[in-house]
Amino acid sequence: MELSSRASAFIAQEEKYGAHNYHPLGVVLSKGKGAFVWDVDGKRYFDFLSAYSAVNQGHCHPKIVEALTEQASKICLTSRAFYNDCLGPYEEFMHNYFGYDKVLPMNSGAEAVETALKLARRWGYIKKNIPENQALIVGCDGNFHGRTISIVSLSSDPDSYSQYGPFTPGLVKIPYNDVNALAQVFEKQGKNIAAFLVEPIQGEAGVFVPDDGYLKACFDLCKKYNVLFVADEVQTGIARTGKMLCCDHEGIRPDMVILGKAISGGVLPVSAVLADDEIMLTIKPGEHGSTFGGFPLACKVAIAALEVVKDEKLVEKSEYLGKIFRDEMSKVKSPFIAQIRGKGLLNAIVIKPHDGKEAWDVCEKMAELGLIAKPTHKHIIRFAPPLVITEPELREAIGIIKLAIKALE
Repeated sequence: MELSSRASAFIAQEEKYGAHNYHPLGVVLSKGKGAFVWDVDGKRYFDFLSAYSAVNQGHCHPKIVEALTEQASKICLTSRAFYNDCLGPYEEFMHNYFGYDKVLPMNSGAEAVETALKLARRWGYIKKNIPENQALIVGCDGNFHGRTISIVSLSSDPDSYSQYGPFTPGLVKIPYNDVNALAQVFEKQGKNIAAFLVEPIQGEAGVFVPDDGYLKACFDLCKKYNVLFVADEVQTGIARTGKMLCCDHEGIRPDMVILGKAISGGVLPVSAVLADDEIMLTIKPGEHGSTFGGFPLACKVAIAALEVVKDEKLVEKSEYLGKIFRDEMSKVKSPFIAQIRGKGLLNAIVIKPHDGKEAWDVCEKMAELGLIAKPTHKHIIRFAPPLVITEPELREAIGIIKLAIKALE
């Protein structure tokens, strides 16, 4: 991609002064509104990554920004050493919105996953009577739950875990989308297993959608063996897949739900763990916390962001527009396209290399034409626009994707 001198200067600045832990696409963004972003030279793009599904409500949604600015002029941070007049109302709002007894507020998705791991182990010792320091948590190959040492201990991706050891013990990996594998590990070690941690759709793995009935079968096994079913809905939750939570597709109510990203509409880092009293109250004062977790600014922003989801019927929009996306893309006959998969507006195209071109080349061509997305695992492109995108906008964007693919054939 050709870059202006202005854009090149920003990229060079990051390269010189920042850690080299990302490899961004060559666009330098400076403004966003709804489903669109603009670069430093004023070029407009459809945003088809939505900050990994954090911006479901669209960039700079006026209701969310208003909640942020109004609260910012009053008080931003109190810490949990004191009460404030925002946290209680937020917690009650979350109770009414999702139907769990309690919410434990955190900031990043990884922090929320770590919180769920701690809660699961604590529940295992107190409620299930697992012998001390023998609690196990089962996860799946291909997962992406975050970047902390404990979480990458459960990863099967060398980019995530290589040379970060020694790793956290007590974590067991099994194949994803394999009910028998879960049954076998429960049969052998079920007495010491506290939780099964799973993404309802594996996002970073390339929008890997499990077989129909997989989640329900795993949930039923968890009930049989008295194991907590913990759903990581950080990327799949908040209307992204055409339901409020992805687990809703199979009618199951996880013992714990992990939320992040779109819970704040991309305005602030806000995350949360939802659970009922039997689990949540196993942690007492002083045994877990976060300086910023549940800070007033976050509470107001999250309430506004979640109200937008219902007010603008983003669950229904995601379901309706997602079908249009998959239907239209399935009509494209191209040597590049190996598979199209997804739910709601969380979709992916598996790219077959062709004539020396790969997924990265497709993304660069789309960016030239005014749409940005990013490859994952080199051969998969994830397509996840803000859920506020209109049908005409979506169809225009689909035209760009088709044009980019055809231009490289």
